[in-house]
Amino acid sequence: MLKKWMFLLVSGLLLAMPVSAQQAFIEGVDFERIDPVVKTSNPDKVVVTEVFWYGCPHCYRFEPFVERWIETLPEGVIFEQLPSSLNSSWMVHARTFYAMKMMGIQDKLHGKLFDAIHKERQRLNSLDTIAKFVAEQGFDEKAFREYYNSFPVDSQVRKNRKTEQRYGHQGVPAVVVNGKYLTTGSMAGNYDRLIKIINFLVADELKG
Repeated sequence: MLKKWMFLLVSGLLLAMPVSAQQAFIEGVDFERIDPVVKTSNPDKVVVTEVFWYGCPHCYRFEPFVERWIETLPEGVIFEQLPSSLNSSWMVHARTFYAMKMMGIQDKLHGKLFDAIHKERQRLNSLDTIAKFVAEQGFDEKAFREYYNSFPVDSQVRKNRKTEQRYGHQGVPAVVVNGKYLTTGSMAGNYDRLIKIINFLVADELKG
């Protein structure tokens, strides 16, 4: 009888507890603090940055969660993506991301490139194979090649490498909130929980 009473008491306390308290996450376990803080692209907003690689199966599985989360962005929050070049072999996809962005086609081909690599098992890991893929989607292959090899793309990728070093992450996908906090899929345990951690950190930043 006593055990039953204690169970009911604890259950009642949990139900009465604010949601934020029930879903509190722990620094050093669920996320890490970045020190020093990395400057973001917009100091007036809470900037959430996803670090990813097109060839990463974990990033591919995380993508649907990201897409749904973007639809619920609160006011004052912006989302950005940073193509990782932690590994030198990832550089091809990092340059591809910015070449497509400069052409104004990144939004159109982002999901298609992910699908082609992971769903259709295409080996898109070189300038030639990706340029051919871009052309097959109806876009200018020559322009893509020129942007891919351009100075602005080169500069952006170099800048990203320095930013990643400051983030201090060891793999992808990784998510940085306002240049202050880093969380990853491995820290969260699953992608649904990763989204909750991001929301927790965003909410804290919105409080100022």
